[in-house]
Amino acid sequence: MSRTRSPMFRSFSIFNYRVWFIGALVSNIGAWMQATALSWVVLTELTDNDAAAMGVTMALQFAPPLLLVGVTGWVADRFDRRRLLILTQSLLLVLGVAIGVLLLLGVMTLPIMYAFALALGVIAAFDNPARQAFVSDLVAREIASNAVALNAASFNGARMIGPAVAGLLIVAVGTGWVFLVNGITFLGMIVALMLIRIDELVPRVKAPGASRLADGFRYVARRPDLIVTFSMVFLVGAFGMNFPIFASTMALEFGQEADGYGLLSSILAVGSLAGALLAARRDRARIRVVIGGTLLFAVAATASAVMPTYWAYAATLMFTGFAVVTMLTTANGFVQTTTDPALRGRVLALYVAILMGGTPVGAPIVGWVAAEFGPRVAILLGAVAGFAAFAIGATWLIVSGRLHRSEEKRFLLTIDETRPMSVVEPERFSDEAASATPMRVPDDTAPTRRAS
Repeated sequence: MSRTRSPMFRSFSIFNYRVWFIGALVSNIGAWMQATALSWVVLTELTDNDAAAMGVTMALQFAPPLLLVGVTGWVADRFDRRRLLILTQSLLLVLGVAIGVLLLLGVMTLPIMYAFALALGVIAAFDNPARQAFVSDLVAREIASNAVALNAASFNGARMIGPAVAGLLIVAVGTGWVFLVNGITFLGMIVALMLIRIDELVPRVKAPGASRLADGFRYVARRPDLIVTFSMVFLVGAFGMNFPIFASTMALEFGQEADGYGLLSSILAVGSLAGALLAARRDRARIRVVIGGTLLFAVAATASAVMPTYWAYAATLMFTGFAVVTMLTTANGFVQTTTDPALRGRVLALYVAILMGGTPVGAPIVGWVAAEFGPRVAILLGAVAGFAAFAIGATWLIVSGRLHRSEEKRFLLTIDETRPMSVVEPERFSDEAASATPMRVPDDTAPTRRAS
């Protein structure tokens, strides 16, 4: 590796990672374009501003990763991930083009869109775990944390570009063309996967088999800190992260068109990108940061619900995005770096299922609330979920005895480290919804660290 290369970009010294990064960036931009267009089509073209229908659409997309978590994780461990990703990306390309064609022909209906949403969810259920595991095939463990940070920056950078471009295209040429453009962007990932040098991939050990899938559940059940983390992630993911519903309905409330909605999504991504880059500077993932990020999200969501103007609401979204990514990257990093390596794949699959699986539970409820009582009440519902998640985390800190009065200063509180555990080397890591906080990888000869 070159001595002059910036430590922030050292993963780019690996050819396979460079190719993957470019392909993933192009694909992520298209995915955010499609997500923006899909929400707008359901809300304004297929229904009369029915936020509940949008909630159903989101539920259909995110239910399969939860329902199929055991099967999809097993498939990602058992089969060639590169070939599996080429297949899933090709299928997603076909679906995107098909939606665009039906919209341009004027024959798209809400039931047909529901069917497409479910199909997208099923394919994504297999694509997501394969993606998260494949990154560990590209780089050595010594630079795994840097690869995670760059993945998070790529994901949130695409989130800044995709929705804004989609909003402009919808206004200029219509929603159908957005889906066609998205179909083309999948070629970026497919070409990248074909260009990857197979002989330079990091050898991996295959999982023992489907009979051991329950071990992940049993392992989490013995870890109170993971149960608390998963509970907070579920509440915020289910009720607080329904941004397509929040942003689109608020855009309509302020009299904005599709471009105004797309801009809101991009502004949210500004804060998300800042959170990802700040997470890249931390040496370890601490559960106290997860709890603090949850509180910040609840406060930011409460403030956004009462903003009187479009631009005031947009400004609060930067803080919301920052809080969500801070919480999720740290939670993901904590799970990855404190989990037994032999069970990490299954525990991560459970984490992703809880994060994404909360949407089918919360999105229809949030959509119904937005349709019946207005978007501001729906946002407040998300804020309440955030405060509840914070209460769970704070209560655990107090009950576990980790939060107590400082012995040195009378009025100062301190937080002890969590129960002793080894900070293990990243073997698999996710680029979902916000990737993971990069961790320093300990030397094999270094003393055991404690996670906090």
